[in-house]
Amino acid sequence: MGDYTAQEIYSILIMQSFSGVSLLCIYALMGMGLYIIFGQMGVINMAHAEFLVLGSYTMCLFSQFVTESVPFLANYYIILAIPLSFGIAFGVGYLVEWLLISRLYKRPLDTLLATWGLSLLMQQSFRTFIGARETSADLPEWLLGSWSVSEMIDIPVSGLVLLGLTIALTIGLVVYTKKTRMGLRMRATTQNREMTAALGINTKMTDRFSFAIACGISGIAGAFFTTMASTSPSAGTNYIVDSFLVLVVGGLGSLLGLFISAGFLALLSSILEFFMTGSLAKVWLYLVIFIVLMKFTKGLFSDKVRS
Repeated sequence: MGDYTAQEIYSILIMQSFSGVSLLCIYALMGMGLYIIFGQMGVINMAHAEFLVLGSYTMCLFSQFVTESVPFLANYYIILAIPLSFGIAFGVGYLVEWLLISRLYKRPLDTLLATWGLSLLMQQSFRTFIGARETSADLPEWLLGSWSVSEMIDIPVSGLVLLGLTIALTIGLVVYTKKTRMGLRMRATTQNREMTAALGINTKMTDRFSFAIACGISGIAGAFFTTMASTSPSAGTNYIVDSFLVLVVGGLGSLLGLFISAGFLALLSSILEFFMTGSLAKVWLYLVIFIVLMKFTKGLFSDKVRS
């Protein structure tokens, strides 16, 4: 850092922080899905990253369809692609819960092994039916620009748009879990399944719907992922560990903690990778996480939930 002036370092920190906004969105959305599946339902879903890939492939294939068949929608297709990514990931998640996860509740080790196998199966399905090569989406022109704050600071428009959408989805999930009937059923089922069933609530359907929503949120993360990188069958494996860490550092029962943790880790990772190699940056990032978890063993903002 000795070769940079104080003004250059300040500009680098600002720009790298906003470069990390897209990564923040991925971490936050992946963490929100894990918040439901792991934090609320107690299921270790090692295939969660593959739903991100499913969402990103949906975005890429829809982009190709629009470019080839309806090019006049090229600047607006993303408005349709994001809910489509959610819908497809939601549907696949619903089937996965019905066929596999519903038989493994209260067996965390079995869910880990089963979903790891599902992860490999989904990756191979992507290679077989879509192809092993990396693919990307043609982004609308309005997402490619930047906002010039000063002569040395340019903030990407895509990062600002994705941050706004992520905040909106976070608020929506808070409202869903705290205020809606299905959200209250999910929380009741988590805390006392037997009593909830005795009150006449269909706990199996609540589990299925909750798991599907979590997978759908991961699908949206995949749609966002295409704005920062190309996708491939194994693209999601780079994010699954970090997404679990975001959830654990923030606190298993806290959406606020999840969002703050995602922002902190994404921005720190982006800044470190500018000044050092990616591998060394990961070492320092995990060292920071280790220190934080030594001090806050239940996460930064852990809620008190019934065990």
